[in-house]
Amino acid sequence: MKIIHTADWHLGKNLEGHSRLPEQELFLKDFMRICEEEQADLILIAGDIYDNYNPPAMAEQLFYDTLKRLSRDGSCMTVIISGNHDNPERLTASGPLAKEHGIVMAGTPGTVVPPGQYGKNRITGSGPGYIHAEIAGEKTDILLVPFPSEKRLGELYLNAADDEAQKAESYEKRMRLLFSRLAEEFRPDAIHLVMSHIFVMNSAGDGSERSVQLGGSYLLPGDIFPEEADYIALGHVHKPQQVPGRRDALYSGSPLHYNQREISFGNQIIAVTAHPGADCQIKKIPLPVYKPIEIWRCKSPEDALARCEEHAGEDSWVYMEIETDHYIHEEDIRAMKRLKADILSIRPIFPEDSSSLHSSEPMEDLPFEILVQNYYKKKFQTDMEQETLDLLLEIMQDGEEDES
Repeated sequence: MKIIHTADWHLGKNLEGHSRLPEQELFLKDFMRICEEEQADLILIAGDIYDNYNPPAMAEQLFYDTLKRLSRDGSCMTVIISGNHDNPERLTASGPLAKEHGIVMAGTPGTVVPPGQYGKNRITGSGPGYIHAEIAGEKTDILLVPFPSEKRLGELYLNAADDEAQKAESYEKRMRLLFSRLAEEFRPDAIHLVMSHIFVMNSAGDGSERSVQLGGSYLLPGDIFPEEADYIALGHVHKPQQVPGRRDALYSGSPLHYNQREISFGNQIIAVTAHPGADCQIKKIPLPVYKPIEIWRCKSPEDALARCEEHAGEDSWVYMEIETDHYIHEEDIRAMKRLKADILSIRPIFPEDSSSLHSSEPMEDLPFEILVQNYYKKKFQTDMEQETLDLLLEIMQDGEEDES
């Protein structure tokens, strides 16, 4: 069976007030083409379809049009779970109408998907958080764990026959219990799949693995998943990566770069070939950068203006940092934006500015990332790796967006 795994589309997301829908539309055209070329039997979309609880109508229309075309007249089944940016009820509202196109949606942990015919494939059995399916003639078991916030996880356990002590267990222990219970639904002659929208990493604290909460997001150890799983399709982290110690557990990453911190890595989708009782074959399919985010560091306003003129015809988002000993005149800013329409910000860098870790600026005036680097270096006597810093900043950004 051929599986395509993707996540974190964030349809409707803006960049400094500028819509990304044109780029997202280009991605979805490529995505549909790739799924057709790969002759996908099953598509897994692991959450954060939209960027917020009330997506624009154009984003919803784009999503539904894409799902219909992915169906290939019901030959391909598409399974979707919600992420922390999605409104579970709104996302799954069209579920009953989507059955004829082979579309399955789960909004919250413990969702029960009705058995029956889904396009040309069939769900033969189901229960809270899992489905048994027959897809392209293969038996397939899929564990569905949409974004499990502490509140949603608590609601799930309120319906279980647990005593109060079990309900009060830590987040990590609850998640272990959840995956352990769901794994009991794996049949020996089926392909075993897991879908979830969570943060997973090997986080060690004081010599022991533990869950960490940052900005409303939970970090879980990599051994949280059932050993019996053949493939684990994850969403939530925008950088494509494998869970340490689990070659079969991957984040597909997001299809676009959504901020400056993401421009250092490539985007992709994942194609998986699976058969019962056999190791999966995993292929990573790179995606183009539809409209790059660039940071221009200019030596002077004149240098910035010349660079705008040089790259006037290029399609890119630009953050400009300009070294200067005076504020940049309004007429210079207008001239730059006439030449390069997609300048997102123009930041003057004055001689007294410093982003050094040894800056003499008052603590409250330093950027958050510099404070973090200072603290890390003081505590561990070494510089924080850029990948770790990027992940922390992404988590904090997600937390801020969730609160807004």
